[in-house]
Amino acid sequence: MRIPIQNVTPETGTAEICGWVHEVRDLGGLAFMLIRDRTGIIQVTIPKKKVSEAVLAAVKAVSRESVVRVCGPVKAIDKAPGGRELVPELIEIISLAETPLPLDVSEKVSAELDTRLDARFLDVRRPRVAAVFEIRSAATFAINEFLHNEGFTNITSPKIVAAATEGGTELFPIAYFDKEAFLNQSPQLYKQMMMAAGCEKVYEIGPIFRAEEHNTTKHLNEATSIDIEVSFTDHHEVMRILEKLIVKTYEYVDKTCSVQLANIEIDDFAVPKAPFPRLPYAEAIEIAKKKIEDPIKYGDDVSPAAERAIGAEMGGHYFIVDWPSEIRPYYAMQYEDDPSICKAFDMMHPRMELSSGAQREHRHDILVKQIAQKGLNPESFEFYLRPFRYGMPPHAGWGLGADRLVMTMLGLGNVREAVLFPRDLHRLVP
Repeated sequence: MRIPIQNVTPETGTAEICGWVHEVRDLGGLAFMLIRDRTGIIQVTIPKKKVSEAVLAAVKAVSRESVVRVCGPVKAIDKAPGGRELVPELIEIISLAETPLPLDVSEKVSAELDTRLDARFLDVRRPRVAAVFEIRSAATFAINEFLHNEGFTNITSPKIVAAATEGGTELFPIAYFDKEAFLNQSPQLYKQMMMAAGCEKVYEIGPIFRAEEHNTTKHLNEATSIDIEVSFTDHHEVMRILEKLIVKTYEYVDKTCSVQLANIEIDDFAVPKAPFPRLPYAEAIEIAKKKIEDPIKYGDDVSPAAERAIGAEMGGHYFIVDWPSEIRPYYAMQYEDDPSICKAFDMMHPRMELSSGAQREHRHDILVKQIAQKGLNPESFEFYLRPFRYGMPPHAGWGLGADRLVMTMLGLGNVREAVLFPRDLHRLVP
């Protein structure tokens, strides 16, 4: 029976392993193969005078990244990876890899990100790349577990819709039989509808689509969003939920992913401390004015340069709160004593925005008015507005970018490194 490489020890006796040929070295009378599976690497030592002709023929025929099955006794040896080696009694070539390889999996030759993404199936064989997605999996598990334990119901909303979530033209149109339809920008409208359904606390982790012609290190046209909505609460409470989720996720990765963090060469993984500071939008703009050359004024969105400047000042995760109503979506609740400001927030990493949320406007007439104020036609949102006429509780929520969360957590230079098969302005395959 095949044994995962990480479980192979001298005490195992004779072991059977399967994996990829990471490296082959021929030193005359002695040859070495490093075999890799998802759990680690083991050295296979071939003393040519002591092994069978079939083993020697396999060593001669095999190429790097071929899939092999190897059987033999395991011995302790200090200089070998993991302090053990396997001396083969059998080497079976299961699948022979063509040469040359489109990508050097051993990482002795570096490759540009585009080359890596073109051969993603090879790229993920690299331990440091595989570690990113193992950590992403652990983070997703921690998020699901946290929200489940907090009493949330997991939902799935449609990704083919008839109208834009937030208006505008940043939509991917699709042919839907004889109708016009779009890929959904967000589950926003549907998770709010679930508040009218009495579900009270819902969440979803799924894809969102934005037809924006960005070509930056932090934007994608298909992203994964973590969304929640909560009834009978306000923006302050969902901010507390968000910062608690971030801390719990970091803690889980810190506790369970030490090997993966080491593979990425992260030895100072820091768990954020809650509560995160709340910085009013007006104060954030004043910080940016003092630190960047680009002109920025009250009422502007926070530019990437401003994000970095404010982040450097704040030093860790923080919230920007109390945004101008004119630059936030129609569903954000405005303050009654000053309607020019709304109960919206962004959660920021020092490098960039990670999450956006707000207390929602639950009063039907005011919501219709705010939709019209944005230059949108309320009739186009009738399916969304209808539940607000039949008893909608006060509610609040947020959306968190999973890709950016992993990117910033691991200090990656490009969000595409945190996504298996990214979709952007230029990339549609693989």
